[in-house]
Amino acid sequence: MDRKIEKKTWTPRRIAAIVGGAILIGGIIYQLGFADHRSTMSVDADRLSIGTVQMGEFTDYILVSGQIEPARTVFLDAIEGGVVHQVIRESGALMEKGDTILILANSNLQLDVMQRETMLYEQINNLRQTRLLLDQNDLNQQGQLAEIDYQISLLEPQYKRFKELHEKKLVSDREFEEVKEQYDYNLKRKKLTYASYRNDSIARSIQLNQLRMSENRMQASLTGVGNILDNLVITAPIAGQLATPEQLEIGQAINPGQRYGQIDVLDEFKVRVPVDELYLPRIGAGLKGKFVLSGNEYELEITKIYPTITNGRFEVDMEFTGERPEGIRRGQSVRIRLQLGQSEQSLLLPTGGFFKDTGGNWVYVLNKAGDAEKRQIRLGRKNPEFYEVLEGLVEGEKVIISGYENFGDNEVLEMK
Repeated sequence: MDRKIEKKTWTPRRIAAIVGGAILIGGIIYQLGFADHRSTMSVDADRLSIGTVQMGEFTDYILVSGQIEPARTVFLDAIEGGVVHQVIRESGALMEKGDTILILANSNLQLDVMQRETMLYEQINNLRQTRLLLDQNDLNQQGQLAEIDYQISLLEPQYKRFKELHEKKLVSDREFEEVKEQYDYNLKRKKLTYASYRNDSIARSIQLNQLRMSENRMQASLTGVGNILDNLVITAPIAGQLATPEQLEIGQAINPGQRYGQIDVLDEFKVRVPVDELYLPRIGAGLKGKFVLSGNEYELEITKIYPTITNGRFEVDMEFTGERPEGIRRGQSVRIRLQLGQSEQSLLLPTGGFFKDTGGNWVYVLNKAGDAEKRQIRLGRKNPEFYEVLEGLVEGEKVIISGYENFGDNEVLEMK
């Protein structure tokens, strides 16, 4: 006898299918709504440099290298050329003002000086001869006036006697007229001769003054020509230490205007510092700097700026504001912290190689799980130790500060 079989609604296959479908749908929903789709890369934590964001005092400074130089230097340039005849003092010697450094020899210059001296002596003699002729002319004119006065002194009494006798009709008209003509002639002659002498005296006085001025100039020129040979003996213009770029040897040629050395005044020193041209707008007189030497810190101040840019750098002079190091030498190098602004409290991130890869726009920040996530930030000023953090980080967070060149565009770094 047949029996009716009832069909089951929840068969194992159907249950399994429903469960599988639910799992599949749940997975899809999770992937779409909750799963992390960011690109990930595994990195070795031991090869990374980690920096901690901290609150601290930010000092805007740069590190620069400077060289110790004397505060005052007098350069030695050859006025006259020649060959080295004798070296009296060598580089490094301490000099007093007027000490002889070296002696040059120049036979052509000596011959030229002799010829110029001979010409000047001839010109001076010609001037003196001209002055002698003027004096002789003056004496001749004075002699003529004296002769005329003598003739008048003889004729005047005779003229007066003949005039009285002529009035008394004791001498003829002819005799009186002859005496009168001689007397009048000498009077007119005296007047003309005196006028000529007066004009000549004025011109002679002007000419003699010009001759004296010319002779004084020639005497000065003669003295100057004589001093030319003194330039072959080189002496120290001030007291200090002699420094020459190379050892001077006997027979070595030195050209006119050639710089063969310098004298450094050892009482004071300064530091010549080359600075990158990017900082030119921020550099001004009065900015401070510090350096450490032999365990002691010394302070400097910018006193002079040389705005000329060479090979991307300009130079400044810095002088000591307080105590000066003992035993420093010209050419010695020091590492200076040159301050560009006032210190202030800021959020700080240590410097590192990440900046050249991100430009300071983003960094990898460690999360609670120990992995690193990419985050947008904004940085401000920079010194050799820290960046000033303006946005994107808080105190205590840890940041990968080493270079990012091997991380590509991954957003998450898994530490291992």
